[in-house]
Amino acid sequence: MTRAVIARPGTDEYVPYYGTYIGKVPDGDVHGLLASQLAETLALIRSLPESRGAHRYAPDKWSIKEVVGHVSDAERIFSYRALRIGRGDQTPLPGFEQDDYVPQGHFDARTLGDLADELAAVRQATIQLFAHFDAAELERRGTASGNPISVRALAYIIAGHERHHVGILKTRYLS
Repeated sequence: MTRAVIARPGTDEYVPYYGTYIGKVPDGDVHGLLASQLAETLALIRSLPESRGAHRYAPDKWSIKEVVGHVSDAERIFSYRALRIGRGDQTPLPGFEQDDYVPQGHFDARTLGDLADELAAVRQATIQLFAHFDAAELERRGTASGNPISVRALAYIIAGHERHHVGILKTRYLS
């Protein structure tokens, strides 16, 4: 089976909030981007000394470890939504409150290496999931957080969400 091309979603396939993430994804092969950005992100995380993992650029902001844990959590949720919608499940899917998830993840008690390994596993699962959606499944739409969303929009959201947080790590945590 040939992998379907994941075309950029139309603006009617997601709510404007997600346009911020989708807009960070360059034109081209988003599936390939999911793979290449994993290598780049892992190299960045693994280059950091463990002593920097609990660093926060402001007292009320997440630590580096919490940012990495959040990216994994959010990707799992976005991928789960893609799976459900891609398989034709029209059950409205609930939202999630990231600010409630992060403290419950206990990410600061873990090592950066462990969090990087988890992110790698999550992303590999995401890559495999999207590799096997056909064109019709990628265009399928459902409801998440009370809003319409397509499977292909979720692929772009996943890629853009990671780009967003890696950008914050580089500019606010590591500069």
